[in-house]
Amino acid sequence: MLSAAIVLAAVLLDQLLGDPRRYHPLAGFGRLVLWLEPRLYGPPSLRGGRRRWRGALAWLLLVMPPMVLTIWLVAILPLWGAAAIEVLLLYLALGNCSLAQHARRVADKLEQEDLGGARHAVGMMVSRDTQTLDDSQISAATVESVLENGNDAVFATLFWFLLLGAPGVVLFRLANTLDAMWGYRNDRYRDFGTLAARLDDLLNWIPARLTALGYALLGHTRQALRCWRAQARHWEGINPGAVMASGAGALNRTLGGAVQYHGALRERPPLGAGPPARVGDIARSVRLVQYTLILWLVIIAIGGGLFAATWG
Repeated sequence: MLSAAIVLAAVLLDQLLGDPRRYHPLAGFGRLVLWLEPRLYGPPSLRGGRRRWRGALAWLLLVMPPMVLTIWLVAILPLWGAAAIEVLLLYLALGNCSLAQHARRVADKLEQEDLGGARHAVGMMVSRDTQTLDDSQISAATVESVLENGNDAVFATLFWFLLLGAPGVVLFRLANTLDAMWGYRNDRYRDFGTLAARLDDLLNWIPARLTALGYALLGHTRQALRCWRAQARHWEGINPGAVMASGAGALNRTLGGAVQYHGALRERPPLGAGPPARVGDIARSVRLVQYTLILWLVIIAIGGGLFAATWG
């Protein structure tokens, strides 16, 4: 029951306060990553195997100390102190409010017919080139980001808290951040980011499918399940493929397709079904994430009550 109360408190804090505008721990972690990477990356002549070992060492140096510190703090503090730490860490790890704010900023610019502002706003959410996107492509990119980050910044974070407490939150969010920074199949990170990418895939495997199931239940269910089953395996990364295929099917919209990354055109398979995304679908995708979060909170509360009744 305490875990359910901690989840509810953290979600409420995120909803009321959003992300801290200054001194966010994940922003500080990102700066630490940028400092450590060139010191461990090695010379250009380094072979792939040795580069992978350096990437693994960098991952361990960045993730394990904060995780061990969290375990120690939770262990030595009294119950109320440990609960307070867990609420704080879970609140800082959740990105539900900021995700919705970013998406609404894109939608507002599109509704104002400010295409340049919309391109800049969506560029804060995605890594693809945005300078030539039209309004439909901007809408699709935003919806894709909302669906995928709904898993990473909300549901997978909650899953790992429920499984391992505050140390699980720290483990997942730092591992997910390293995957976002190093998990690319390009010349620089193909070897150095191997461990970061594979561990993020492992940590996200179950949460991504629970997220996809939640999206399906709260939208066009049969279509979402059909899209998930048929399309996810064709996407680059089966975890985001499952989440976005189910979400697109639930919204009855088609996502995916060709995009540009760093000047190179990348063909991606379609996801979902129905017409292309429009500006109104941005708000619909945000609502889908919100309703799925409510479903999770209800299940967590019921589970906490049943556990307390059974073992209390």
